[in-house]
Amino acid sequence: MQLHVIARGKIGRSPEAELVERYAKRIAWPFKLTELPESGGRVPPPVLAPARNVLLDERGKIMSSEQFADLLGRWRDEGVRETRFVLGAADGHGEKARQEADLLLAFGAMTWPHLLARALLVEQLWRATSILAGHPYHRSG
Repeated sequence: MQLHVIARGKIGRSPEAELVERYAKRIAWPFKLTELPESGGRVPPPVLAPARNVLLDERGKIMSSEQFADLLGRWRDEGVRETRFVLGAADGHGEKARQEADLLLAFGAMTWPHLLARALLVEQLWRATSILAGHPYHRSG
């Protein structure tokens, strides 16, 4: 299953970009990153079907790393070919996009800087795929 991160704004050369690159290189599953302008431009339609859409949203579900890995593993085993993780602009996502999403996901109650949230997402994708592969790095509690 392809993991596709779609994010508003250019990350450029920054410490956050280095984190994204570091963890993206470690992900053993097919991985794609699409950057959109801060405003305008549409989220591209899925390339692979069936697909799932996950919106990062402050009102979304909070999951442990193990729960997140279980969800990705279940979708993979059900034949989902692409899971798209969409990070919106500063104003978040529109109501229509929120209603059509397969999952609204939050990284806790605190607000995260957009670029740091992107790095955190890619790290969690690497961690989830590592958990599913039985990698010894992840230590569940």
